[in-house]
Amino acid sequence: MVRAVFPGTFDPIHYGHIDIAERAARLFDEVIIGVYDKPLKNLLFSPEDRLTLVQKTFNGKPKFTVIGYSGLTAKFVRDQGATVLIRGLRVFSDFEHEFRMALTNQRIYPEIEMVAFITHGDLTFLSSSTVREIASLGGDVSSMVPPHVVDALKKRFIELGDGQQIVQPTYLRD
Repeated sequence: MVRAVFPGTFDPIHYGHIDIAERAARLFDEVIIGVYDKPLKNLLFSPEDRLTLVQKTFNGKPKFTVIGYSGLTAKFVRDQGATVLIRGLRVFSDFEHEFRMALTNQRIYPEIEMVAFITHGDLTFLSSSTVREIASLGGDVSSMVPPHVVDALKKRFIELGDGQQIVQPTYLRD
C-alpha cells in the first residue's frame, strides 16, 4: 500500500487543490491531505476553519484522510507512514521553489519521494490568494471553489467588516 501526503495551507481550498488531490488518488492507495497550521504568511481562516473546509471537501471519499499538522512537512509525511509527498506545479516559477524543497527534504528524509503534478491548463491562474482577493472585493468565486467555501468566504468577510487590509492585493483592484 502506497500512502501519499498532499500538504498545504489551503487558505482556502480551491478546485486546483482538489484536482491535484483527486489525480493523486488515482495513483496512490491513500492520500492524506495535510493542513499546515502556522505558515509564515497572513491567513484569512484559522487552522480549525481551514481543516473543517478541507474535511468537508473530501467527506465521503474513502481514499482521503484530512489531518492538521505543525512543524516540518517531511517529518509529518514520515510520521504518517507515507513515502510520497505530493506537490502541484502551476507555473514555471513554482518549479524552482519545489525543486529546492524536494532536494532539502531528500537530504533530511531520503526515504520520502516528492511527486509533482502539473496543474491542468484551465486552472493555472488559480491560487488561494487570487480567490481571497476576488472574494474580498465582492467578486464571484463560485467557479473556483466548492459551494461551502463560497459560503465560508462570504461569512468571513462579513465578520471582518470593511476598512481593514485583510487581503494582500495583487492586481485585481486596479
